[in-house]
Amino acid sequence: MLKNVSSNGLMERTKYFTPKEVSLHNTIKDLWVSYLGKVYDLTPLVEEHNGDVILKPIIECAGKDISHWFVPKKKDPWWKDSRYKVGLLSAKSRWIRIINTLTSQEQKLEVCSEETLDEILQRYLLYNTHASSYTWKHNGTNLDMTKTLSENGVPEEDEFYCGSPDCDLFSPSICLYFNDDLSEL
Repeated sequence: MLKNVSSNGLMERTKYFTPKEVSLHNTIKDLWVSYLGKVYDLTPLVEEHNGDVILKPIIECAGKDISHWFVPKKKDPWWKDSRYKVGLLSAKSRWIRIINTLTSQEQKLEVCSEETLDEILQRYLLYNTHASSYTWKHNGTNLDMTKTLSENGVPEEDEFYCGSPDCDLFSPSICLYFNDDLSEL
């Protein structure tokens, strides 16, 4: 488990990103790239050197992986400033279906295989702001929110069906059961 020291001095897990998430940051005002398994926000670099012709290749590759620019063994880029690093590129992303049993709403999410259920919950908050008031289960078994899907025994069934019309049918389902915890009064 990789950790970073946050601004308040506490240790926190390194954030993982899918290639699709990196690809959304593809403008001069919001420019991310990935290389050699890491994700970088180069927006401050572009702002600092605004108009410099040397930035043209970076701008053209906004939102993409540029690992082919570097020697993998040496891992020596032409800039070595870690302040641009925002996280790690997921080795494998996977699709899951999250089913709210209280409302019967279903949301399909692409998640990083390295993420814990707590981190997946953070992604799901966009769809249900009270997601932490639910018990998360797979096949009737409570999930440990500090573990990844694989560590919880949730199979990667989509691996066999992706690219086929059955892909949606075989994404693992996570069922959410509401806890009446009176967190909202």
